[in-house]
Amino acid sequence: MHSTSPTMAEPPDGKAVIELISPDRLNPYLTECDGDTAAALALYRWNSALATAFFESLGHLEIMLRNALDARLVGRQQRRGIAVDWLSDAAIPLSDRARSDIAQARQRVGRGRTVPIPRGKIIAELSFGFWRFLLARQYRSSLWPDLAGAFPHAPDRALATVEAPVEHLHKFRNRIAHHESIWHLPLAARRDDIQTLLGFMAPSAATWVAEASRIDGILARRP
Repeated sequence: MHSTSPTMAEPPDGKAVIELISPDRLNPYLTECDGDTAAALALYRWNSALATAFFESLGHLEIMLRNALDARLVGRQQRRGIAVDWLSDAAIPLSDRARSDIAQARQRVGRGRTVPIPRGKIIAELSFGFWRFLLARQYRSSLWPDLAGAFPHAPDRALATVEAPVEHLHKFRNRIAHHESIWHLPLAARRDDIQTLLGFMAPSAATWVAEASRIDGILARRP
């Protein structure tokens, strides 16, 4: 019997891969690559690598953003002489949706626990969308005057200066989380949004994230 060396092996069955990923999902890639299956799969793989790199930087941003906003709301309670945590304060001007999000986060974290829930666990359980909508225009006159302090290096204290990049990144993050394509989007602009927001909070944070980011390297290797 003769063994087949790796260099002699037949190439992977691209049709089988496409069927498993699904033709509907691959069709935009095939269209972009003029029907070339190998090129479409290479573009799909590159898209996945890029999404992973973006998700890493977005994860750093999300953690820093939520901690910065939480700190400002904790300070807001302290400055007003209110002992109740803002997460539980019925008087804080949150929307019904925000209160529901907090209740659900508390429920998820508390499931099966017999000891008090660490508040940090609740903060971590709240979605990026929760924090994004704390920066919405409905809070311009109520919470924003306090939340603006989370961005001491922003060029001004206008809500729109912060809200716009956060809104862009919220939509972008959701596409990545649902494994949707991002290769056709303004990727450099989304990278810049991440760095801009981090820089608004602390320039050192922006530098720290940028130093380890794989986004630019993968962008440069588009097939």
